[in-house]
Amino acid sequence: MKILFLGASSSLVFIWLVNLGENVISTMNKITVAYIYENNFEFLISYGYRYILKKDIIDLFPNRCINLHISYLPYNRGADPNFWSFIDNTPKGVTIHYIDEGIDTGDIIAQRKVYFDDNETLATSYQKLHLEIQDLFYKNWEFIRNLEVERFPQKGKGTFHKTKDKDRYLLKDGWNTKINLLS
Repeated sequence: MKILFLGASSSLVFIWLVNLGENVISTMNKITVAYIYENNFEFLISYGYRYILKKDIIDLFPNRCINLHISYLPYNRGADPNFWSFIDNTPKGVTIHYIDEGIDTGDIIAQRKVYFDDNETLATSYQKLHLEIQDLFYKNWEFIRNLEVERFPQKGKGTFHKTKDKDRYLLKDGWNTKINLLS
């Protein structure tokens, strides 16, 4: 199976897939339907990709189009999920979900709550979330790949934020801001 990985080729998930022997190509560029057809991709994994996928692309990958998101969906859909989980005091965690036409609204494949102590910063909590989503992916990839997972609709309204929503917050220490100062 040929896999399109929408994310950095330096990503530990991409490297893990390559080392596993998967036939996987990575890109951070905006993709098109023509690109999918030209390369005969059969599965799509998005992790850290900055573009919204349109229906015509999603439809090419029924049950084979997933996203790795560092929030406990339905909370903190969209941009800066780690930041917003502390500002909004919502559950923290990671989620693997199917991609649909919404932004981080697809059915859940697997998720895990993550807990932090008060000494964490935005930077250390961000790193911890990435380690957790990677581990969750590694433990579930075989089942996801073989279409042996249940899908669960997201429950509740949840929250959503755009990148510009963060502009009203002044963080004098930036990513080194302690998380206990945010809620």
